[in-house]
Amino acid sequence: MKTRTLLLLSVGVGLMILLAGGVLLFQLANEQAAVEPAAIGEPVEVGDVDVTVTGFDADTAVLAVDVDVGGVDDDIDSFRLLTGDRRLEPISSPADGRCTEITVDVQSCRIEFDLSSAEGSNRVLVLRRGDEQRNWVLSAP
Repeated sequence: MKTRTLLLLSVGVGLMILLAGGVLLFQLANEQAAVEPAAIGEPVEVGDVDVTVTGFDADTAVLAVDVDVGGVDDDIDSFRLLTGDRRLEPISSPADGRCTEITVDVQSCRIEFDLSSAEGSNRVLVLRRGDEQRNWVLSAP
């Protein structure tokens, strides 16, 4: 290949990269802002799940979040707790009053998170179902 051909190809590739970057920038500019946190006690629908966070107890090494949850048969792995330094999964072992699964019928139960390995003081409960997400800020008043 001649040098001129290689130079023209490199200029063409550079223009395509520039065009792709401009399209991505345009998409990011039109993207919605961050997810607004839901209030404690506010009924929320996230995908196929209906959730109401009714309260929480953050005074121990285990954070207990009281919820009314239902709408589909599934496990509770779509809940996460963000602490600023970690993303924690819920405790899934069966215990009295603890949520181990989501059922079609609405149930009142607790989702618990082990805070012993977390050092951050922020507490944000996140529920993600498909492309939808809702957050609850769990901080003492």
